Amino acid sequence: MQSQQELWRRYFPQFIASHEAAMKSLMASAVLMRIPAGKQVFYPGCSCENYLLMLEGQIKTQLISESGREILLYHVCSGDSCVLTTSCLLGGNCYPAEGITETDVLAFSISAIAFHRCLELSAFFREFVFKNFADRLAAVISRMEAVVFGAIDVRLSKLLLSYNQTTLNITHHELAAELGTAREVVSRHLKYFEKQGWLQLNRGVIEISNPRALKQLSV
Repeated sequence: MQSQQELWRRYFPQFIASHEAAMKSLMASAVLMRIPAGKQVFYPGCSCENYLLMLEGQIKTQLISESGREILLYHVCSGDSCVLTTSCLLGGNCYPAEGITETDVLAFSISAIAFHRCLELSAFFREFVFKNFADRLAAVISRMEAVVFGAIDVRLSKLLLSYNQTTLNITHHELAAELGTAREVVSRHLKYFEKQGWLQLNRGVIEISNPRALKQLSV
């Protein structure tokens, strides 16, 4: 098993290279967390007490409407920090959405106290936090623009092709959550694609038979 020092060097080598006393203190205070797949990491109204730095795995962050409709905001992957967590720590707010582990996750957890102390003392850490926050926020805004203004058939074809597989073990509900739309809308478009001979639908499985046609649609 790798030591925490080795994990820092592998996933966040820039932290090791900073040589700042505040950064060394931050890394020493970090707690290594292992979170199983399907675990709710945070939820609406939950207070934010830790800053997470992802090492392995993936967390999806989503909004859920009163009707139960899910809208994916973004994924947190290896080397990432969570934009909502950063926002809540900086503003002293509770989470407005939920985060769920899609796979087993390995992450460093840094207490809010250690986060704010290092933010105050380390120019390097301030730049890291705010740059990641800005990049992730821009990605969320871009995604919301696509949800509001993008044509569903184009976005669906792009999503299907993004998996780089001809056999997709995914449900209509999961696709709808990714696209921020209703399952019925996704099902209707998938049935149209099937009628055109571009793919075949089975329970929980989609077989792409004409990726070229989907690519033409997605352009």
